[in-house]
Amino acid sequence: MTPLIAVAGRTGAPSRVSRDEVAFAGKRYLNSILRAGGEPIVVAPQVFTDDDANELLSRFDALVLMGGPDVDPSLYGQQASLNVYGVSPQQDRFETAMLHGALANELPVLAVCRGMQLTNVVLGGTLVQHLGDLPNAASLVAHAPGEFPVGAEFALHEVELVRDCWLARATGATRINGASFHHQGIDRLATGFRPVGHAPDGLLEAIEHERHHIIGVQWHPEDTSADDSQQQGIYHAFVELSR
Repeated sequence: MTPLIAVAGRTGAPSRVSRDEVAFAGKRYLNSILRAGGEPIVVAPQVFTDDDANELLSRFDALVLMGGPDVDPSLYGQQASLNVYGVSPQQDRFETAMLHGALANELPVLAVCRGMQLTNVVLGGTLVQHLGDLPNAASLVAHAPGEFPVGAEFALHEVELVRDCWLARATGATRINGASFHHQGIDRLATGFRPVGHAPDGLLEAIEHERHHIIGVQWHPEDTSADDSQQQGIYHAFVELSR
């Protein structure tokens, strides 16, 4: 049977077309899952208990947490800096419940960009609120396009993976090109995670959990997966894992 992949949705503003707020997921995520042979199901943001989330996720085979705005710094014991944007405590609570539901059902989780950051925070880690505030900021590679939205849509940079990790097997390589769009990163890695990929500047780009099937990537494989078989390979291997 076709694996059902839950995608934790996002809430968008009303428009002349919808007339009301919309629950959505980016089509690049959905298309990457479809190409891999999975069926993506967008779960609308909602308020539910852990029991509700556990029951809902029991109907699925895997969970995808998308990229997006910043995680509330209060969740990792910090005050928000001036560079933090788009914080939504409701969205954080929703995605946290989805993550707990997936773990309770022992489902694979693919956590992309914000998804990786939220997962790290939920399991006890912390974040760098703004990469530009780091002492070595001037030596970092571009992790986001400098002129967006008028310039490039994302920044491409190399990611080096450790040889024996799941991502290296999924991509068939230890050096790949990732499409990045982020201004935050992992600071303290949550217990149970293994760092498996870094950018040339040393910034942590990929993590895998040692007990749960959680794969976290700081870049956006779906942004280039239509033309990059290595990035699509991540979704193929993830859907296969969900079987």
